[in-house]
Amino acid sequence: MRILAIESSAVTASIAVLTDNVLTAEYTVNYKKTHSQTLLPMIDEVCKMTECDIDSVDLIAVSAGPGSFTGLRIGAATGKGIALALNKKMAAVPTLKAMAYNVYGTGDIICPVMDARRQHLYTALYKFDEEGKLVELEAQSLLSYEELTAKLNELGKSVIFVGDGIEPARETFEHGLTCKYSFAPAHISTQRASSVALAAKEMYENGECIEAAQMKPDYLRPSQAEREHGNV
Repeated sequence: MRILAIESSAVTASIAVLTDNVLTAEYTVNYKKTHSQTLLPMIDEVCKMTECDIDSVDLIAVSAGPGSFTGLRIGAATGKGIALALNKKMAAVPTLKAMAYNVYGTGDIICPVMDARRQHLYTALYKFDEEGKLVELEAQSLLSYEELTAKLNELGKSVIFVGDGIEPARETFEHGLTCKYSFAPAHISTQRASSVALAAKEMYENGECIEAAQMKPDYLRPSQAEREHGNV
């Protein structure tokens, strides 16, 4: 089983190849370049370096959102194009679920946070059970810094934060949280295609894959233009 995973939901561009239970390759760049410039060259480079024929890929996994509207569209279009050309199934992996895999094995509640601007975060809550399966405690949603802080205080459990929403919300967390908490270190705090691949593997085993034509991003909220037009 070989999975090609694509992550482009934020600034980070990341490509990974998971072969059975082995991470064959991962190429990650956390730099402000347009994903339309980076993803295909990165896929090509990974295939060359690992002598992996793109035809040998069994599943195309894409980080489906939430996140950057442009980044999600580029990632979805890239993955869909490859899947259609190869006649392969796809896994539309929730971005925050994939981020939770960055801290696999922790006993804490996992709180992925992505900067949604205007003092808001894309967030969700997860936990690994005794068998190592990721359990969703709270679905992906859009919350203000204060709303998330209140929710975590009410929960009263030890929490680990992961994601680019940590820095903009840090002051609110440090002043408002009464529960025990920690922040994931830099090397596992950003989005990673390897985590998308791991989540996709579980989705494949659970029969949650889709046809390429069904692939579409989950923006979680209207675009800025739509909000301003409709006063949302």
